[in-house]
Amino acid sequence: MSAETKEIVLQGIGVSPGVVISNAFLLISEEERYVEREISADDIPREITRFEEALIETRRQIHDIQEQVKEAIGQENAGIFDAHLLVVDDRAFVEEVIRGLSSRHLNVETVLHDVSERYAAALGRIEDDYLRERAADVRDVTRRILRNLAGRSGSELMKLAEPCVVIANDLAPSETATMNREKVVGFATDLGSPTSHTAIMARALGIPAVVGLHDVSVRVSANDRVLIDGNRGLLIIRPTEDRLDSYGKLIETRRHIQSELARLRDESAETSDGYRVLLSANIENPDDIRAVQENGACGVGLFRSEFLYMTRADLPSEDDQLAAYRKVAEALKPDPVIIRTIDLGGDKFLSHVRMAQEMNPFMGWRAIRFCLAQPDIFKTQLRAILRASVSGNVRLMYPMISSAEEVVQANQLLEEAKQELRDQGQPFNEDIEVGVMIEVPSAALVADLIAPHVQFFSIGTNDLVQYTLAVDRVNERIAYLYEPTHPAILKLIKHTIDIGHAHGIWTGICGEMAGNPLMVPLLMGLGADEFSVSPSVVPIVKDVIRNLRYAQAEELAAQAMASMSPKEVLDICRKLTQEIAPEVIELIE
Repeated sequence: MSAETKEIVLQGIGVSPGVVISNAFLLISEEERYVEREISADDIPREITRFEEALIETRRQIHDIQEQVKEAIGQENAGIFDAHLLVVDDRAFVEEVIRGLSSRHLNVETVLHDVSERYAAALGRIEDDYLRERAADVRDVTRRILRNLAGRSGSELMKLAEPCVVIANDLAPSETATMNREKVVGFATDLGSPTSHTAIMARALGIPAVVGLHDVSVRVSANDRVLIDGNRGLLIIRPTEDRLDSYGKLIETRRHIQSELARLRDESAETSDGYRVLLSANIENPDDIRAVQENGACGVGLFRSEFLYMTRADLPSEDDQLAAYRKVAEALKPDPVIIRTIDLGGDKFLSHVRMAQEMNPFMGWRAIRFCLAQPDIFKTQLRAILRASVSGNVRLMYPMISSAEEVVQANQLLEEAKQELRDQGQPFNEDIEVGVMIEVPSAALVADLIAPHVQFFSIGTNDLVQYTLAVDRVNERIAYLYEPTHPAILKLIKHTIDIGHAHGIWTGICGEMAGNPLMVPLLMGLGADEFSVSPSVVPIVKDVIRNLRYAQAEELAAQAMASMSPKEVLDICRKLTQEIAPEVIELIE
């Protein structure tokens, strides 16, 4: 076997179970996409013309974005793109690129990238904060110019023609939000962790994924045959016939188990001794309705509404949002549909509403903080949710609450939105249920102050773990510290549930812990009333619940609360799952 065709096995972090074999599709950034090449003196005028045409198109695009932002949220916010225009119109910058063409005899992409990096590096060393932040503007504009030089626009993931495994350094939420979901059969990335957006998306789609592979994006060639084992965290490049044969048998075994689990579709999420919980699904857009229904979920426990904003070039109007919310609510009625108000920031941004660079965006201007600071955007969404609530099954939920004051402010804006609809004669459910996500430790600790203002809690375990343990959940270098079974996490969850019950309100779990079948009995024993998980995980979670006695869950929770070790808790969770549902262990491990 030649070196070019030799099998390569890479170990990463398995974040979505299953096995798939397909051709690789390389998704690379604009900076990585171009190839350095030499040019002759005769080529220089043509390269200059290409550069000038790309500058003109870039300038036009920036002006268009400014107009969209100005119409949506005002001139002040549109002004942030002035810095981008200054880069495009900077004659010193442009002339240096043109001089580089003449002196280096390399293509314009190479020269532009090198000049841009020198400018950005120089700005990054300046002590003045404003000037230092301009380094990001230089790089943003350069990416746009490179894209225009290549004659590309939009996401390539929208245009996939054949099934493939997407290989990338990383995948931004905006990229996964706009991809052709029918064609992507797996993910593999250099970066990432079990709670990164790529991982969450893979589990939502029910496709195998491996992250944290470090250099997979440079070791895989376009159209290489690759095998992803999401259970063991393996990415195998150009697998041998023996490897394909052994995995073929494994795939068949798991397919049989999944076929058996599919029979639970119309069964309730009820323990063998009669304790019932609500098992809902997490979705990102109306196209996910089918997956909710096919997997037997009871409505939607988390509609991540920000993806309605991220898949378009402008802000969605009230009517646009209403159409999406109404479609989901009507299709799933009478089952509940909980719409989370936009959770922008962190790793989810809008290309047309630029947020300032932040040292730690996950703890910055995001979610409810963004909404309260942008009441026009927020109330547009609130009115759309209220109008959709006439179906009778719509609830709304505020993300990243850290204090009771934020809930009071949000509810005040909700009341204003209601009054505006009354004045217009628009019908809505006056008694719509309002809840909050408990994902910031301070919110858990003051849950008793928040409870009087809401009708339910939903614990977002992904961020709760991140903020409590001071572990960046998308940083693979410290992924080992991200421990959902840490005693501090269990105490916060138990405290929140107890406070909710004391105030007569229910508490759900909508983070990744809820979709981990090993932890479901633990969370039930702690008193959780509802689980909201990726649609593809619903049958597995339901199988665990139906094979469980509630007394076992209570005993497990008591043991966990008395434990000092996250590993010990995970071990007893695994032991119980092995005992009651060994087929689930076969699927996930």
